[in-house]
Amino acid sequence: MRELPTMSRLMDAYDAYLLLERGLSENTRVNYRSDVEKLICYLADGKTTLRDVTIETLHNFAADLHDLGVSTRSQARIISGIKSFFKFLKNQRYIEYNPAHLLENPMVGLYLPEVLSVDEVDAMLAAVDLRCAEGQRNRAIVETLYSCGLRVSELVNLELGRVFADEGYIIVTGKGSKERLVPISGSALREISAYMKERAEMNIKPGEEQILFLNRRGRRLTRVMIFYIIKRLAELAGIRKEISPHTLRHSFATHLLEGGANLRAIQQMLGHESIATTEIYLHLDRSHLREEILKYHPRNRIN
Repeated sequence: MRELPTMSRLMDAYDAYLLLERGLSENTRVNYRSDVEKLICYLADGKTTLRDVTIETLHNFAADLHDLGVSTRSQARIISGIKSFFKFLKNQRYIEYNPAHLLENPMVGLYLPEVLSVDEVDAMLAAVDLRCAEGQRNRAIVETLYSCGLRVSELVNLELGRVFADEGYIIVTGKGSKERLVPISGSALREISAYMKERAEMNIKPGEEQILFLNRRGRRLTRVMIFYIIKRLAELAGIRKEISPHTLRHSFATHLLEGGANLRAIQQMLGHESIATTEIYLHLDRSHLREEILKYHPRNRIN
């Protein structure tokens, strides 16, 4: 068994493991490190070392998360991070036994986020004030999120050279630095083209020349800024639902499914590794489901 390094060096080694061996994105690595830091703080209160940790210790840690009011979904994510960390420790021979091996994630119920109708998406686009300096950029952002079903991280890092207007698709870098082809609509391309005329007049900061969507200072937008843009436009459009940029991604997938798109194709466009994720992520509203049953079930066909 190897000697444990200082916590700082151990966390750096863990981060390198997550990047090089597991190929996780920066956002995921930051979350995993944060999960481990929560456990380290918990162990420090009880003066417990990593080698003293047992399954009972981890059960008590999980119980504390519950008592603190941490949501079940967040608990599951933290537990996954802890299990990954102890697997790393075992693989690197820092511990002899992995106490997290039998640690179970809490049961997470099906979460169905809000979905926008096509009319609501159109209302958000109409709410954009094109007289403002960022108006055309914001229209292009909304249209691209909805037309391509992108994650926010994929949107803010989208590069000019990855937009193939003539062919009608873009290349995005998703979770785990995996690339995928996503079709892009003509309406999104038109909004981007109009925005490019304004972008050409900007003073772009070095290193950001290839980033498509920029702020007024010539730097790539942050995730928080995209969230603010979407929330503000929803308010202006009179939409009362609790929405975020991810709502447009969910609406994209739901509308495809309702329109008859193949679930496997939707899975590929969303960048889901497992079809199960896509099945959980999507839902049909009851009125559409009823229409489908009435249309296709043999007992409802008129002879």
